[in-house]
Amino acid sequence: MASGLTFSPGNRLVNTVLTQRSRQAIALMFITTSLLSVCAFRLAQLQLIQGQHHRQLADQNRIRLIPVAADRGNILDRHGKVLAANRLTRSVYLWPRKQSPEQWQITAGRLSRILGIPSHEIIQKLEQVNYDSPSPVRISRDIRPEAFVALAEEASQFPGIEIFGESSRYYPHKELAAHLIGYLGEATQEDLKKNPNYPMGIQLGQMGIERLAEQQIQGKWGNRLVEVDVNGKESRWLGVKPPESGSSVQLTINLDLQQAAEKGLKNRRGAAVVLDVKTGAVLALASSPSFDPNLFTRRISQAEWRKLQNADDPFLNRALQGYPPASTFKIVTTAAGIESGKFTPDSTLATSAFISLGGVQFHEHGGGGYGVIGFRDAIAYSSNTFFYQVGLATGPEQIAKWGHRLGIGETPDLGIGGGSHGSIPTPAQKEKLYGEPWYGGDTVSMAIGQGLVQVTPLELAVMVSAIANGGWRVRPHLMASQTNTSETQRIATGLKPSTLAVIRGGLEAVVKDGTGRQLGDGSIPLTAGKTGTAEVPGGRETNALFVGYGPAKKPEIALAIVVENGGYGAVAAVPIAHEIYKAYFKQHR
Repeated sequence: MASGLTFSPGNRLVNTVLTQRSRQAIALMFITTSLLSVCAFRLAQLQLIQGQHHRQLADQNRIRLIPVAADRGNILDRHGKVLAANRLTRSVYLWPRKQSPEQWQITAGRLSRILGIPSHEIIQKLEQVNYDSPSPVRISRDIRPEAFVALAEEASQFPGIEIFGESSRYYPHKELAAHLIGYLGEATQEDLKKNPNYPMGIQLGQMGIERLAEQQIQGKWGNRLVEVDVNGKESRWLGVKPPESGSSVQLTINLDLQQAAEKGLKNRRGAAVVLDVKTGAVLALASSPSFDPNLFTRRISQAEWRKLQNADDPFLNRALQGYPPASTFKIVTTAAGIESGKFTPDSTLATSAFISLGGVQFHEHGGGGYGVIGFRDAIAYSSNTFFYQVGLATGPEQIAKWGHRLGIGETPDLGIGGGSHGSIPTPAQKEKLYGEPWYGGDTVSMAIGQGLVQVTPLELAVMVSAIANGGWRVRPHLMASQTNTSETQRIATGLKPSTLAVIRGGLEAVVKDGTGRQLGDGSIPLTAGKTGTAEVPGGRETNALFVGYGPAKKPEIALAIVVENGGYGAVAAVPIAHEIYKAYFKQHR
């Protein structure tokens, strides 16, 4: 009898079912294991491999690093009076990550209506820093109170927008000394590339002392680390790196003299410079018309910008621009005539209504001649025919030589930008520059400060300072720390005492008996000076000039004044000198 198991059809069916279920279970286990493995791998990747990165992302959403602007150092006059300072203002910042680029397009349009900023400029600032930037970008400074209220009321509708209180530049005297002090402007992309440590939105000096002393007065920005809640509100400070304020700078400028000079100019086109005759310290440097540098502490409107672009060119620093010096240049011609050996301090010449040269008549100042006179009276009466003869005998090279020794074309432009140097072309230089020969008419024009001669008001002040202080060419400077240092050491011109004496005698006579008699009204000590009336191409009104120093016997200050199209020097320039002298002597009685 056979033995063993017997498999019936029913058993085979059961076995088949069991086999299928086993396979399904194995497949299910495989799938489950695979899914768990993927999850485990991803979890390990997130926690172990990318954990640091994701912690940083979480912190960037929870923690913010907010830049804190540094106060710029104050700009002070020689007596410590404030010319530029700081004040608290409100600025609008955007956090680029808080909205998508598409959302920012909509938000920019709404902000544009509140802040008065074109929406494309807002987007441009965001794109400059990138929408992924973790740091805020400033889009508006010194916002108006009504804009602040509007933004505060709609804060919930503007995610990623914050208003911070920060320091802003303030110029308490507005237009006063604007060309000298300068103004600020936001750092450009080029500035940021050159200085990677500059934070986005930093303000930099654009001209004047603000630019010249940038490194000293800039300061260092700080920041604060804050934790925010889900609504973006600050919940607590995690740390603060305080900003470092910039250092103040003290100038040589005397605020009272600066005010007197600008008051005298009365917003006419022109300039006035006042120097300490011993040290070269600039006591006043006025250019008119001027502009208000406070305009640039906020967004400037199109109307304001157009006003600044008018024909009077208020940005031009006229104290550092060249002008024909007219009769004030007769100081140089006198020095050249005597020091060249062609004349002595006692020399005399016959004057007349005109002289003829190459068939052309060159006329006397005021019509008829003054008879036979010497240098003192020629300066006092401003005789053209006297100086025509001195110029022809002396020659253009000697006149140019002594002009340079007295500072023309040799005086630094103070480093504040927008300046030029004067020029006294010689025959060789004229040939090189203009391709034309030198004529006798060029020499007689040169002798009376016309023709090709150009001198800046600053150089005129240096020139007359050398006469006042005994023959030393001073080096003008604006920083009080430079006074009486090696870098501002004065230079000997080589003028003999006898030459200086005759020039000073003539300049005193101008005030006592000549065109500067207004200065001798008894309200101030006796001063000395020389007026000038320069012809202007195109038939326009002449420029008015004056140079002088005071007191006459022991000079302390020298000044130079130019009024464009002001007419006669005695009419337009001398009254300004009078205002400056009165302000100075009021302080020094």
